[in-house]
Amino acid sequence: MVDYIGVSDIQRLVREAGAAAFMTQLAGEIEADYKRWNEFEKSARLASHSDVGVIELMPTSDGRLYSFKYVNGHPKNTAEKLLTVTAFGVLADVATGYPLLLSELTVTTALRTAATSALAARTLARKNSRVMALIGNGAQSEFQAIAFHAMCGIRELRLYDVDARATDKLQRNLRALPELADLRIIKAASTAEAVKGADIVTTVTADKRNAVILTPEMIEPGMHINGVGGDCPGKTELHGDILRRADARVIVEYTPQSRVEGEIQQMPADFPVTELADVLQGKAVGRGSDAQVTIFDSVGFALEDYSALRYLHQLVQGRNPRRIDLVPALDDPKDLFGLVASQPGGTRLRRVA
Repeated sequence: MVDYIGVSDIQRLVREAGAAAFMTQLAGEIEADYKRWNEFEKSARLASHSDVGVIELMPTSDGRLYSFKYVNGHPKNTAEKLLTVTAFGVLADVATGYPLLLSELTVTTALRTAATSALAARTLARKNSRVMALIGNGAQSEFQAIAFHAMCGIRELRLYDVDARATDKLQRNLRALPELADLRIIKAASTAEAVKGADIVTTVTADKRNAVILTPEMIEPGMHINGVGGDCPGKTELHGDILRRADARVIVEYTPQSRVEGEIQQMPADFPVTELADVLQGKAVGRGSDAQVTIFDSVGFALEDYSALRYLHQLVQGRNPRRIDLVPALDDPKDLFGLVASQPGGTRLRRVA
């Protein structure tokens, strides 16, 4: 039997811990796995692109556990009252190949994306950062706001979205959370107004196009930019001159994938970047000075989903998790046909507690 985590299960787990605590703990697991970066098999995700979106598989393994995530990205889905992103994933035992966990990853992807964003900002942004602009107020925005408040000490949040209803939704949801009582929330009239004087700027827009959400004149010395929305070929949020700034340092998750999908797809193949793992391991400097501009060009990497699945599997142990018969348990493992044969005396399923 395989452990199973559905949407109702992740709801319960997050509510029991609290979203902030859940993402903080998950960030710790992600950081621990990034610090053993060399143990992992790494590859860019396998993507199937269409005119309306993308479907991807994201695999990785550390030689003991294997994981993959199935995920889509269809920005126009909301017009049909469907989610832009849906996902599920599997964690398996390398020694036997048997799956250990089948889990929803739609909600979990939002949690791990925000946890990774806040982990990177905690590492790269100025230590006294208190003001964040959040550009793009859709499905990911609440998670980002909560994670940055809890992990980075953000106390003022400026919001902007071309869809005012999305901003109203975000304000409503955040103001309903007692743990955010000390968070000042401001609705800005434009991106430029939101980012002016901000310590951290998070962009998390959804359109699958080469957009210019941030322009060079908006960027101030010492800013940390958390670029989340540019995450597939032909989808960017930053003007290329922001990346070219002499005082800018660009940090990515996995360089071969980011060169195809991230903001740096706009740059030459030899454009210099630093991998997050090297910064977390102390092999590279993230921020050189308070005046430096740091850019986390985040596209999402399979290691983060591995960490999330591993964390979820740990959480449900001892909690009488739901289980499904995804893999047959046979008395005779060489007689698979007996499972479907109807004649008397055929192979029987072995009882599994």
